[in-house]
Amino acid sequence: MSLRRALDTFRGYRHPEFHIVQRRRRWMILSGTVIALSLVGLVFRGLNYSIDFTGGTLIQYQLEADVSVEDIRDVLAAEPYAREGAEVQILGEDRVAIRTTALTDMSAEERTALFDELAEQAGVTADDISAQVVGPTWGEQISRQALIGLIVVLVAITLYITLRFEWKMAIGAMVAMVHDVLITAGVYALTGRQVSPATVIAILTILGFSLYDTVVIYDKVKENTESTAALGRDTYEGVANTSMNQVLMRSVNTSLVVVLPISSLLLFGGDTLKDFAFAMLIGVVTGAYSSIFVATPILVVLKEREPRYRQLRARLEGRPGERRLRPVPSTDGEAEEAVPATAAVGAAAASKVTARSGQTSSRPRNQRRRPPAKRKRR
Repeated sequence: MSLRRALDTFRGYRHPEFHIVQRRRRWMILSGTVIALSLVGLVFRGLNYSIDFTGGTLIQYQLEADVSVEDIRDVLAAEPYAREGAEVQILGEDRVAIRTTALTDMSAEERTALFDELAEQAGVTADDISAQVVGPTWGEQISRQALIGLIVVLVAITLYITLRFEWKMAIGAMVAMVHDVLITAGVYALTGRQVSPATVIAILTILGFSLYDTVVIYDKVKENTESTAALGRDTYEGVANTSMNQVLMRSVNTSLVVVLPISSLLLFGGDTLKDFAFAMLIGVVTGAYSSIFVATPILVVLKEREPRYRQLRARLEGRPGERRLRPVPSTDGEAEEAVPATAAVGAAAASKVTARSGQTSSRPRNQRRRPPAKRKRR
């Protein structure tokens, strides 16, 4: 593909011609491999929940010196404290709040040494530092309510897609959403990144974005597959693939527009924003992928099993109920490339017409039949 043609395709002046649905086995193998790795990470490594889910220790004190969040984190991450995942916030201008895991795994001497270092860094005494055990802010009740809300939303989405399109499209959309959540959770498990409330919010946002992209593609597929003229020339698989190519660049460009601000948050945002941006980035990429390479191929697999589209495929491939291709004999006695039987019959008829015309034109002029002479009237 030339650079000009690629630019025209990117800008929407022409439609690409990728065989996406026809190569669905490749995408299914790819998605299956990534999901398998995600499940391995979830089973053997697990998710690294923040103290908002597990509870921990809250340390607070005043600042009397110019200290940054990075300086405090360096002290917490040093040996033997090893609190790299601690959440550090400077409230206002002179108040520090540190949320970290429970300090029960540290000895009394180590806790005293930690408070002394923090106090010396802040310009205060160790007695000015308060530490208290806190419970999880994201407790079991919030998790249960979030799960109930998620189930209600998924049921409502399934009913909407079933009424707006059909139940087979709803199955494809639900599989794509589960695909996105599993991969996002697997990435968190494999990388060891902390799961915070911002991560949960980002995952819920991902589901909505992925569904939006899927509905746009399904709407185009439904529009084209309801056309009698389109199905008269191609199978359901071919029409669905053409529909995807027509909206492919729209989906890609929409995802790119979302990825750019998310990347800026991931690079230049604070800790809370980075947690949110990381989950959003993984989810947007997987959502754009699943809408194109998972949802629609699953729909095609389900629709191609219907008798109507099976008969359509058989009729377009030559004989009803079969998929045979008959070779056309060449002049040297060897069989040339196989073509459909209907094309072979047409070629044979065309060759007969050519042979007849050749015989007629090969007669000499003096041997051609002359029209009978007119009789003279008496």
